[in-house]
Amino acid sequence: MKLPALTRLLSAGYRVFFLLAGLFAVISMILWEAWLAVLAAGGLIGWQPFAMAPQMWHAHELVFGYGAAAIAGFLLTAAPNWTGTRAAPVSFFAAASGLWLAGRLAIWWSVGLPALLVAVVDLAFLPVVAAHILILLLKRPKPPQMMILAVIALLWSGNLVMHLGWAGLAGDPRQGARIGMLALAALIVILGGRVTPAFTRNALVQGGRTTGLPRNPKPLAIAAIAPAIAAPLALLAGLPPVGSAGLAGLAGLAALARLVFWRAGATLGQPILWTLHLSYGVNALGLVLVGAAGLGVGSEIAALHVLGIGGIGAMTLSVMSRAALGHSGRALVAPRAVALAYALVPLSALARFAGAAWPEMYFPGVLLAGALWIAVFALYTVALWPVFWGPRATGA
Repeated sequence: MKLPALTRLLSAGYRVFFLLAGLFAVISMILWEAWLAVLAAGGLIGWQPFAMAPQMWHAHELVFGYGAAAIAGFLLTAAPNWTGTRAAPVSFFAAASGLWLAGRLAIWWSVGLPALLVAVVDLAFLPVVAAHILILLLKRPKPPQMMILAVIALLWSGNLVMHLGWAGLAGDPRQGARIGMLALAALIVILGGRVTPAFTRNALVQGGRTTGLPRNPKPLAIAAIAPAIAAPLALLAGLPPVGSAGLAGLAGLAALARLVFWRAGATLGQPILWTLHLSYGVNALGLVLVGAAGLGVGSEIAALHVLGIGGIGAMTLSVMSRAALGHSGRALVAPRAVALAYALVPLSALARFAGAAWPEMYFPGVLLAGALWIAVFALYTVALWPVFWGPRATGA
């Protein structure tokens, strides 16, 4: 039976939320680039529709707008497979995606709305997704999967801290953004640490390889995951920032050590695989740089952007594209446009790092980084548009 296009889009988490993530990554960055371009030209913008500073809008929407959509799409696609249950009905995806969109609109028009209303609308999305995932996981509870929900709670708490700060009630909104970014980085340490060696091993075995396969030593996994989760938790608990930075650095070093065992060199001919290794590595590097910045070595802003663009941005792009292809019945081969997008993300991170590390490079570096980010997600969205809207390749 042929489904209407909108019904098909709302039939799976990978369809609607991966599409929304791609579109929002492009639109939000275009808006940010426009604001920066006016400043670079020496102009000023006298009015804005949102109540927070533009830098805070940018940080919030990339972490809690784009990041939340990408994570929701992944979990709502993966959880039914983990538990052997059916995916949510179309009505759930319609309501959840509408709630996510309402959050974006509430933040954008927040200058004319009560702060409490903006907070309630924006904070409602992740609990709805987490509650649905929890109901599924309770049917077959496993500690590693329940741990993911704990990190989602940390992500949500970072958003709460931002709203409390904006309302003048408690906390610093910048701290909330840090908590959210470190929570997303922790999710990558956890989930990327599972899928990267597993997918690489599967591909090598299918290619006939029987020796030299990826290994994932449990002690190293614990050494990376435990401090990665503890870092945002320490910030949330109000501990000195140097402690959280130190935990992030330890997590990054352990995550880099894990990569040694995953046989990245065997994936160089397959973009859909090497992008996982590269993204995981840059996420780990970002955590190390955050740790160094906490000790007074290097720029924290530069470190956070390496983490946000090259780690979180690249890994979500990698996982979204792979999951969309696989779950739609297509071959796990990245289209050329998507493979190009994989390669452009690290360049965007490098440009943004330069803009933060060297003051004279600020506007050129930031504007180039934003332009590359827009190109990345435009390539991804256009190339996978038929995947999100169209039928499965098998005709099912």
